[in-house]
Formats: sequence, structure tokens, C-alpha cells
Amino acid sequence: MCEDCGCTEGNEKKYFHSHTHADGTTHSHDDASLPHKHPHEHTHSDGTTHTHARTEHDGVSRRVQIQQNVLAKNDEVAMRNRSYLAERGIVAVNLISSPGSGKTMLLEKTLEQLDGKIKCAVIVGDQQTDNDAKRLKGKGANVIQIETQSACHLNATQVGEALPKVIEKDTELLFIENVGNLVCPAAFDLGENFKIALLSVTEGEDKPVKYPVLFSDSQIVLLTKTDLVPHLDWNMQRCRKYLRDIKPGVFIFELSAQTGDGIGEWIKYLSGLVD
Repeated sequence: MCEDCGCTEGNEKKYFHSHTHADGTTHSHDDASLPHKHPHEHTHSDGTTHTHARTEHDGVSRRVQIQQNVLAKNDEVAMRNRSYLAERGIVAVNLISSPGSGKTMLLEKTLEQLDGKIKCAVIVGDQQTDNDAKRLKGKGANVIQIETQSACHLNATQVGEALPKVIEKDTELLFIENVGNLVCPAAFDLGENFKIALLSVTEGEDKPVKYPVLFSDSQIVLLTKTDLVPHLDWNMQRCRKYLRDIKPGVFIFELSAQTGDGIGEWIKYLSGLVD
């Protein structure tokens, strides 16, 4: 279960509570997986006893309220992050995709192209290991890794704590490589200027309509691994239609970090962000 937003691998919300009964025994319930309507009796330290008739609706309301509280707190921190970056004239982009879409390789090629031209910094999020940070170091940018442990996304507090460590005086562009996930990262504002969604051609062209929140919140979509299209049952025209159904004005790049196709246009776009 994600320690931050409460979602499980199946994107359900689960919260736990315990009961102490008159006989002194205690047990716990998982509100999400075991919604219960039967009465429960509580004995307090003063000896008084009362009964609760808990309903499934109570559990849903509680989960919604907890999620709203988490997002509200996150948004407050994200605003501070945004101010921190704006005061220093730094453009920040939040890269979001499923695992294996090619975020890290794209960043490797991007940093190599921008080295000596635009001062960059990178915050990398993964549940465990610093493998991606190791790949990106030595490419001309400061890099810091955040291990989220059981959480399936970065949050604004984690990013805020990393900013003073990764930002230098002349930094112009910050890349935030989020945890590989198409759902949870889309809900959490990190203080970025905008989100960029990556979709590899190996994932299927219908992902935008299956995961609309991310693609509707992203101003840019990068279609990656296009060198593999000849080997796949992939319809580029259909994918572009789905993307524009979800976000009519979305800007789409087609590129391959492996071959370099389309990288030039991507670098030109990034350069325009800091001019």
C-alpha cells in the first residue's frame, strides 16, 4: 500500500482501524476490502461501553476525506516549490510515464545534447535503488535520487527538500523524472511548470483513453521508441487521434532516443523554454 496516497498496486484505497471489545480482545479491519455494516462495541478506559453501526458509506467518506487532505497539503507545498523555482528563473518539467517507456534513456541523450548550452538539474524518483541517478551523473547536470519506498509517486515535500541540494546558482532547467506509473503521479502537483507524458509505442495506442487524467493534464506528449514501430502492430494515426480526443491542443513529439530520430526537435523545444 502506498504510504502517501493509500493506493495499492491495484489502485484501490485501503485504510485500517482497530477495535477493543468488552472482553479485552482487539482486532483490526481493512475498511476497503472488508466493508462492514454490523454493530461494533467499544469499551473505554472509564468502563463505559457504546456501540457503532458502521456502514460502507462511512468508509468511503473517510477515504475521500483523507485523500482530499493529503492533496490539499501537497498543493500548499507545491506552491512554495513553484515560487522557489520562479524566483530563480528555473523552468521545471515533470516527466511521467509507465515503467520502461524510456524516460531515463531520453534524459541521458537530452543532457548530453544540452551540456554546455543550458545548465540542467535532475530529480529522479524510484521506489528503490539509485540506478537511474547513476546513469545520469556525469552528463553535465546535478542529479539527486529520491527513493519513495512504498509510495508510487513523488510528492511536493520530497521535491521541496531536494531543491536546495540539486539547484545551483546558474540552473535554468529542472527535469523531474517521476516514479513509473500512469495514475498516481498525475494527481500530485510538484511545483513544476507543466507535466510531460511519455508513451512508448510498445504500450499500445489506446493508453490515452484508458488513463485520461495524465494525458489531459499534460501539455506535451512524447511518443518514444518509434524505431520499433515497424516491428509492432502500432497505429500512429489512431494514437494521435486518441491523444487529441483527450487533449485537443496537445503538442506531440515522435522520437527515438536509441536512434536519435526526433531528438533535434525535442532539444530545440527545450532550448526555447529558457530563452
